[in-house]
Amino acid sequence: MDDIDSRREDQWFRANEKELIEAAQKARAAREAERTAREATEVLAERKAQHFMKCPKCGHDLVEEELEGVRVDRCTFCEGVYLDAGELDRVALKKVEERRSFFRRLVRI
Repeated sequence: MDDIDSRREDQWFRANEKELIEAAQKARAAREAERTAREATEVLAERKAQHFMKCPKCGHDLVEEELEGVRVDRCTFCEGVYLDAGELDRVALKKVEERRSFFRRLVRI
């Protein structure tokens, strides 16, 4: 009888240990996923801080300028001009004369 009780006890412990190990693995995986997501967010924020409003050509600061209802970014050093998503579309939708005026003002003619 002791042998049967001992086997049942061993089976019970094995089953419970298996559940505990699985729970620990899930908890570890969740912590790892959370850490990875947090690190990715931190890296993205750091990259944005390093490159936000910096000229992609020379690395100097960009300043926003309003030209006929369109906000453009102009480099303070090389005077490169950059448009955000959708801004070129707004320029293209302007009448021909408004576009000419926009581009003249853009290149400061």
